[in-house]
Amino acid sequence: MAQVTLTVDGRARTLDIDDPDMPLLYALRDDLGLNNPRFGCGLGQCGACTVQIDGKAVRSCMTPVSSVKDRKITTLAGIGTPEKPHPVQAAWIEEQVNQCGYCISGWILTAVELLERHPKPTDAQIKDAFNDLICRCGTHGAALKAVKRASQQA
Repeated sequence: MAQVTLTVDGRARTLDIDDPDMPLLYALRDDLGLNNPRFGCGLGQCGACTVQIDGKAVRSCMTPVSSVKDRKITTLAGIGTPEKPHPVQAAWIEEQVNQCGYCISGWILTAVELLERHPKPTDAQIKDAFNDLICRCGTHGAALKAVKRASQQA
Protein backbone atom coordinates (compact mmCIF):
# COMPACT_ATOMS: atom_id res chain seq x y z
CA MET A 1 0.00 0.00 0.00
CA ALA A 2 1.22 3.49 -0.85
CA GLN A 3 0.04 6.97 -0.06
CA VAL A 4 -0.74 9.38 -2.87
CA THR A 5 -1.72 13.00 -2.40
CA LEU A 6 -4.05 14.38 -5.04
CA THR A 7 -5.07 18.00 -5.41
CA VAL A 8 -8.70 17.90 -6.52
CA ASP A 9 -10.70 21.07 -7.01
CA GLY A 10 -8.09 23.02 -5.05
CA ARG A 11 -8.04 20.69 -2.06
CA ALA A 12 -5.18 18.30 -1.23
CA ARG A 13 -6.37 14.80 -0.32
CA THR A 14 -4.15 11.89 0.72
CA LEU A 15 -5.21 8.38 -0.25
CA ASP A 16 -3.91 4.93 0.58
CA ILE A 17 -3.84 2.96 -2.65
CA ASP A 18 -3.00 -0.67 -3.28
CA ASP A 19 -2.33 -0.34 -7.00
CA PRO A 20 -0.55 2.71 -8.46
CA ASP A 21 -2.07 1.84 -11.86
CA MET A 22 -5.61 2.12 -10.49
CA PRO A 23 -7.62 4.51 -12.69
CA LEU A 24 -7.98 8.02 -11.33
CA LEU A 25 -11.73 7.65 -11.86
CA TYR A 26 -11.91 4.98 -9.16
CA ALA A 27 -9.95 7.13 -6.69
CA LEU A 28 -12.22 10.10 -7.34
CA ARG A 29 -15.47 8.18 -7.06
CA ASP A 30 -14.72 5.38 -4.63
CA ASP A 31 -12.09 6.89 -2.34
CA LEU A 32 -13.06 10.56 -2.42
CA GLY A 33 -16.81 10.04 -2.86
CA LEU A 34 -17.21 12.40 -5.81
CA ASN A 35 -20.28 11.82 -7.97
CA ASN A 36 -18.67 13.32 -11.03
CA PRO A 37 -16.95 12.25 -13.18
CA ARG A 38 -18.95 9.19 -14.11
CA PHE A 39 -18.07 5.73 -15.32
CA GLY A 40 -19.20 5.39 -18.92
CA CYS A 41 -17.41 2.96 -21.18
CA GLY A 42 -14.22 2.34 -19.18
CA LEU A 43 -12.24 2.62 -22.42
CA GLY A 44 -11.74 6.38 -22.68
CA GLN A 45 -14.08 6.59 -25.65
CA CYS A 46 -17.22 8.30 -24.34
CA GLY A 47 -15.95 11.14 -22.14
CA ALA A 48 -18.27 10.69 -19.16
CA CYS A 49 -15.21 10.29 -16.91
CA THR A 50 -13.52 13.52 -18.07
CA VAL A 51 -11.61 15.70 -15.63
CA GLN A 52 -9.05 18.38 -16.25
CA ILE A 53 -5.45 17.78 -15.31
CA ASP A 54 -3.45 21.00 -15.32
CA GLY A 55 -6.17 22.53 -17.51
CA LYS A 56 -6.30 19.75 -20.10
CA ALA A 57 -9.41 17.57 -20.46
CA VAL A 58 -8.44 13.91 -19.97
CA ARG A 59 -10.26 10.62 -19.48
CA SER A 60 -9.88 9.64 -15.84
CA CYS A 61 -10.80 6.01 -16.54
CA MET A 62 -7.56 5.64 -18.51
CA THR A 63 -5.30 7.75 -16.27
CA PRO A 64 -3.31 5.92 -13.58
CA VAL A 65 -3.72 7.58 -10.20
CA SER A 66 0.07 7.54 -9.71
CA SER A 67 0.55 9.73 -12.79
CA VAL A 68 -1.34 12.70 -11.38
CA LYS A 69 0.35 13.34 -8.07
CA ASP A 70 1.64 16.91 -7.89
CA ARG A 71 -0.77 17.93 -10.65
CA LYS A 72 -3.94 20.00 -10.47
CA ILE A 73 -7.09 17.91 -10.97
CA THR A 74 -10.33 19.75 -11.66
CA THR A 75 -13.74 18.10 -11.80
CA LEU A 76 -17.00 19.59 -13.03
CA ALA A 77 -17.73 20.63 -9.44
CA GLY A 78 -14.45 22.54 -9.27
CA ILE A 79 -15.04 25.07 -12.05
CA GLY A 80 -17.99 26.94 -10.56
CA THR A 81 -20.61 26.97 -7.85
CA PRO A 82 -24.41 27.03 -7.97
CA GLU A 83 -24.23 30.69 -6.90
CA LYS A 84 -21.49 31.60 -9.39
CA PRO A 85 -21.32 29.07 -12.21
CA HIS A 86 -18.47 29.05 -14.70
CA PRO A 87 -19.49 30.87 -17.92
CA VAL A 88 -19.71 27.52 -19.72
CA GLN A 89 -21.96 26.10 -17.00
CA ALA A 90 -24.15 29.22 -17.17
CA ALA A 91 -24.38 28.94 -20.96
CA TRP A 92 -25.27 25.23 -20.64
CA ILE A 93 -28.16 26.17 -18.37
CA GLU A 94 -29.30 29.06 -20.56
CA GLU A 95 -29.29 26.87 -23.68
CA GLN A 96 -30.90 23.95 -21.77
CA VAL A 97 -28.33 21.59 -23.24
CA ASN A 98 -28.51 18.36 -21.28
CA GLN A 99 -31.38 16.00 -20.93
CA CYS A 100 -30.01 13.20 -18.75
CA GLY A 101 -26.72 14.93 -17.83
CA TYR A 102 -24.69 11.72 -17.65
CA CYS A 103 -22.06 12.93 -20.12
CA ILE A 104 -21.92 16.52 -18.84
CA SER A 105 -18.42 16.33 -17.30
CA GLY A 106 -16.88 15.54 -20.66
CA TRP A 107 -18.73 18.15 -22.63
CA ILE A 108 -18.35 21.05 -20.21
CA LEU A 109 -14.73 20.41 -19.23
CA THR A 110 -13.81 19.98 -22.89
CA ALA A 111 -15.58 23.26 -23.69
CA VAL A 112 -13.72 25.03 -20.88
CA GLU A 113 -10.39 23.78 -22.24
CA LEU A 114 -11.37 24.79 -25.78
CA LEU A 115 -12.27 28.33 -24.71
CA GLU A 116 -8.96 28.65 -22.87
CA ARG A 117 -7.12 27.82 -26.12
CA HIS A 118 -9.55 29.56 -28.51
CA PRO A 119 -11.64 32.26 -26.79
CA LYS A 120 -13.71 32.80 -29.96
CA PRO A 121 -13.84 29.32 -31.53
CA THR A 122 -15.27 28.60 -34.93
CA ASP A 123 -17.99 26.02 -35.39
CA ALA A 124 -15.36 23.69 -36.87
CA GLN A 125 -13.12 24.08 -33.79
CA ILE A 126 -16.03 23.33 -31.47
CA LYS A 127 -17.07 20.27 -33.47
CA ASP A 128 -13.47 19.07 -33.54
CA ALA A 129 -13.11 19.47 -29.76
CA PHE A 130 -16.32 17.49 -29.21
CA ASN A 131 -15.46 14.83 -31.79
CA ASP A 132 -14.51 12.16 -29.23
CA LEU A 133 -17.47 12.68 -26.88
CA ILE A 134 -20.67 10.69 -26.84
CA CYS A 135 -24.10 12.03 -25.91
CA ARG A 136 -26.96 9.63 -26.39
CA CYS A 137 -29.58 12.35 -25.82
CA GLY A 138 -28.51 14.07 -29.04
CA THR A 139 -28.05 17.56 -27.64
CA HIS A 140 -25.02 18.27 -29.82
CA GLY A 141 -26.58 21.33 -31.48
CA ALA A 142 -27.47 22.90 -28.15
CA ALA A 143 -23.94 22.21 -26.86
CA LEU A 144 -22.50 24.07 -29.83
CA LYS A 145 -24.82 27.02 -29.11
CA ALA A 146 -23.77 27.00 -25.45
CA VAL A 147 -20.07 27.20 -26.33
CA LYS A 148 -20.81 30.11 -28.69
CA ARG A 149 -22.80 31.84 -25.92
CA ALA A 150 -19.99 31.30 -23.39
CA SER A 151 -17.43 32.67 -25.84
CA GLN A 152 -19.48 35.84 -26.23
CA GLN A 153 -19.72 36.33 -22.45
CA ALA A 154 -15.96 36.23 -21.92
